[in-house]
Order: sequence, then structure tokens, then C-alpha cells
Amino acid sequence: MGVRKDLKRAKQRTDLMARTRVEITKDGHGVVREARTPPLAPHPTTGTTADLPYTNAAEAPDAVILRRKRDTTWHPVTATAFAREVTAVAKGLIAAGLEPGGRVAVMSRTRYEWTVLDFAIWAAGGQTVPIYATSSADQVEWIVRDSGARYVITETDENTETVRTGTAGHQPPPQIWQLDAAQAQTHATDALTTLTDLGRDLPDDEVTKRRAALTPDTIATVCYTSGTTGRPKGCVLTHANLHAEAANTVELLHPIFKEVTQQTASTLLFLPLAHILGRTLQIACLMARIEIGYCPSIKPDELRPALREFRPTFLVGVPYLFEKIHDTGRATAEKIGRGASFDRADRIGVRFGEAYLNKFLGTGKGPGPRLYAAWALYDLLVYRRIRKELGGRMRYAISGGSPLDRNLNLFFYAAGILVYEGYGLTETTAAATIVPPLKPRPGTVGRPVPGTAVRIAEDGEVLIKGGIVFGSYWNNPSATDAVLQDDWFATGDLGSLDEDGYLTITGRKKDILVTSGGKNVSPAVLEDRLRSRSPIGQCLVVGDNRPFVGALITLDPEAVAHWLAVRKMPADTPMAHVVKDPRMRADVQKAVDYANEAVSRAESIRAFVLVEGEFNEDNGMLTPSLKVKRHAVMAAYADEIEALYGK
Repeated sequence: MGVRKDLKRAKQRTDLMARTRVEITKDGHGVVREARTPPLAPHPTTGTTADLPYTNAAEAPDAVILRRKRDTTWHPVTATAFAREVTAVAKGLIAAGLEPGGRVAVMSRTRYEWTVLDFAIWAAGGQTVPIYATSSADQVEWIVRDSGARYVITETDENTETVRTGTAGHQPPPQIWQLDAAQAQTHATDALTTLTDLGRDLPDDEVTKRRAALTPDTIATVCYTSGTTGRPKGCVLTHANLHAEAANTVELLHPIFKEVTQQTASTLLFLPLAHILGRTLQIACLMARIEIGYCPSIKPDELRPALREFRPTFLVGVPYLFEKIHDTGRATAEKIGRGASFDRADRIGVRFGEAYLNKFLGTGKGPGPRLYAAWALYDLLVYRRIRKELGGRMRYAISGGSPLDRNLNLFFYAAGILVYEGYGLTETTAAATIVPPLKPRPGTVGRPVPGTAVRIAEDGEVLIKGGIVFGSYWNNPSATDAVLQDDWFATGDLGSLDEDGYLTITGRKKDILVTSGGKNVSPAVLEDRLRSRSPIGQCLVVGDNRPFVGALITLDPEAVAHWLAVRKMPADTPMAHVVKDPRMRADVQKAVDYANEAVSRAESIRAFVLVEGEFNEDNGMLTPSLKVKRHAVMAAYADEIEALYGK
């Protein structure tokens, strides 16, 4: 297939291979304790992220760098047009009273205007404070008050009402502009039009002066962690942090992707721009002049049509996306009576992907004739449909946020899409590690991003150092001191490094369970594998100070609807009946068995309970980045947990 030929061709280029160098340090017992990758992009001494639109306009004025959708058409935006719009909005912010170093909060889903605002705020000398569009009034109150943001830009009437409710007691309350013209006001204008009109009489030179006054060490954004416990903390990230992340990943990945695809690179941005991964992706794409399109939702029914229309060459997503694409493929096959065929295609794909990767990496002979023939058959029946779901042009993807199931990764590789995993946090300006493009290793989260070092502490905690690491939490020196020591950031995650410097994440320190028998169990391994299998929605592994490991499991609504349809059961069958149905429990048991394959018997899930509800943002059990709030779930389902252990 194309992706394998591309990789083989690229691997012959020694200059591209040199980009994956890594330095290894072992302890006295021969255990790898540290991996360090030299930087590919120099640390900037002048200039900031705010200059990017203007650099593009000067060097490639007619290049299409963005595409925005209006009605049903994707309209191109050139470098010149984008810089002009950024300047117009920046002038409006200055005219409205934004001072150098002032903070502007943006509460919106992912859309073209978010990118304009981000760069306009920087061009005006300000700092962006992103807020998730799903945030509550209490969360908005805290973020606006703690950050000192005097201005808030919202997307919808609902967002505006949330901000007004949350900040009603602020003196003075923040100035609010709304991206979608307020429905209650007949003659209302959208935020960008309003700001453009405000700054119309201000000379462009004022924006140039504001940009010139910025330095790499100037604060660019205060990004609040979604936080599974306690109040969100504001991560202070500088323009140098953003540059270190974007420039080094671009230098690592883009030359190789450009070499192997021989086509204009493009991506559909659907991750929330309130999340640091989405923000750094937009910066990296503008830096490399990769075309960006926008989709406001990660919901499969809304995202799939956008993927087919935009036809990106690569994606950056989270495991949930790849799991849903896989599950949708199986559900479609089952509807036409070919569920068993899809399952075989799944198994063949994993075997084929494993064999071909081993051949590429020089550790095996590759697929034999029978396996190759089986793959060719299922490429016609199954794999090409997966590619079509993603637009038909995509060959690469980057997955982050949580571990991607290794078998799922291999399945996509067999389908002609190589998924690179990465790992990072808000405090590391997104990715701290990423799988090198010419040395894939499914099951790991890769090597340190160029210019970054990863160290494993004595207790197994992952420590990170480099230009991507944040400098402090906003207004919170005690929290800063707790995680930063000698420029090493203590992530709170547990992991290990292999002989080649690849990092594997094994869990969170604070989430480790200790059974009454004294067995330490990392729930993340089990939870990640459980979520990768239909019909699982979300789950929580329990067992701290208990005789065995158990699990609370929710069912995915789409999977339930499909399950009912296949069995010709009423679509409105109460969930109370579904969770007790022996056939559903048998299907869930298969997912549990798959999860248990990754651990010892003492660590395996011995019992589970299917709960009727969902873990989501609305009920406070999920963060906006789809992480389970363990304490909230355990409190809500305390009775179910007790029943699990016969109490």
C-alpha cells in the first residue's frame, strides 16, 4: 500500500533519518533512566508567535493557509487576507482598551474566528485565556477572576449568558463580544465585525508597535487545566514555549510527511482550541503553511461528513476518534450480516500490520503469501471503506490525550493509515514525546520531542525538561513549587523508557490502587483497553483496599442503538433492561477479557457492574478533554461499588 512505499522511500534519505537521533542514559543497573533529543529548531532570540501571519504574508502572500466553511463551500483564505483580518481585529482590541499584557478570554468551539482572535490578541500585545465552550458559570467565574481577563469573547447566546451569570459579581464585569450575532438583537453584529469597526480609524502602525514590543519570553497564554480534581490551574506559557513545541515538531515531521506524500498537506482541526493540543496544532500548521479547515465537533455523526468533504492528508486526534471509526465500521458490517467478516478483517489487519512493521524496521520477514492474500481481500471489503470514512487522502494521523490500543493502531496501519502516538500535558505545551515518523513503534508514545529530555524518577514518575516546559502556574507559587524542581517538571504519570528511548505510560501516581491483598494496580491500562472495545462507553476501575479489582462500565449510546436494531428489539427499550440483558453482559465480558489480557490475574477485573447513566461533562464526571473525574464518579456510584463487593 501507499503508506508503506512512502515510508520505505523516505527511509532511504539519510538526512531525514538523522532527525530521529536520541541520547540515552542508563543507571548502574543498566536501566534506561533518561532520553534526550537534540533540538531541530534554535531557541528564538527575537520575534514571537504573533509574527507568523505577517511572515507568511511577506514570504508567500498568495498561499492558501486556511479554509473556512460558509454554507456548504470551503472558501480559501490566503496568507495576505488572514494577516489583514488579524490586523483589523487587533486594532479593534486596542481601540477597546486592551493594554499590553492584558488578557482576553475566548469561549468558543473550534472555528476559523478562534484562530483570527488568537493571533489578533497576540498582535495587540495581549494574552489569550481559552475557556471550553461547555464550561459552567462557576468555572467561568473562577477563570475570569483568577486570570484577570477584562474581555471575554463568546460564541453563542448560551455562552454569553453563562459568562454574565458567572461574572455578575465582578467589579467591573468583563466586556463581552459574541461571535454569532445575538439572536435577541435584530441589528446585532458579530464580534469580529464589531471589533473591526472599532479599530477602523487606528493606524496599522499601532499593531506593528505592539508586536515589536513582544519578546520570546513574553507570556502568550494562560491555559487552564481541565483538572480531574480541585480548581483548574492556569499554566503560564510564553511565546518561546509555543515556538519550541511547534517549530521542533514541524521540523521533525513535516519534511518527512511532505517527502512521502508528494502533495499539499492539509488537516481538519476539530480538537477544542481551548485545549493546548489544538492550539499548538494551529500554530504548527501556520508555521509550515499547511492548510487548515475547521469542524466544531468531535461527535462522529458531525465529524465524518466534514472529513469526507475536506479530505485532509493527516489528522491530529484522540483515541476516541479512532475507536469510533473502528466501531462504526463493525456496526455497518453487522447491519448487512457481515459482522464475522469484519472481525476476521480486524484480526488479519493486526497480524498483517505487525508483520509489515517488523519488516520495515528490520526485525522480521514480513507477511507471508497467505497473509498478504488475506489482507488484499479485506482491503477490498473493509480497509478501503475505513480510508473513505476519513476522506480518502489521509495516510497519517497523530493520536494524543491517552494511550491508543496497540491492536487498534496496527489495524489502521493495515488500512493504510499510520497513527503516530504522542504524550504531553498543558504544562509541556502539548506533546513532550512523539513517535518518530521513520521508526514507528505501536504501543509506545514515542521519543522526546526535539529539544526535550524525559527522565524516569526512582518511583517511576515521568519527569520532563526543555523549552516546552511551562514556567509557572498563574497566581499559584505553591502549586508551581510542587511540580517544578531544577527545571524538571514532575508529570504525575508513571512510565518507563526502553533501550531506544521510547516512552511507555503505565498510569497515574495518584490513581494507583492497592488491593487488600497488597497488589498495586494501575487502572489506566485496563481502562484504556476497555474503552477501545464496543459497546463500552466510559469506565472506571476500582479496587483500592478491596479484595479484588472491579469496574463500573457505561454503554455507548450509539453502540446500544445498533445492538438493539440488530436484535430487532424496540429502539426505546429502557436502559435498565439493556444492562441486565445476559446477551449484553456477554458482549461486555468479551471487552473485559480483552482488557485482562494486558495484566496478571491478580490485577485483572474479576467483576463489573453496568450502570445506566453516562459519564459526561454535563453531570461533572468527565473533563472537557474526556478524562474521568474519579472522585465524582465514585461518589455518584457509591452504592453500585458497594454492591460490586457484596456489601
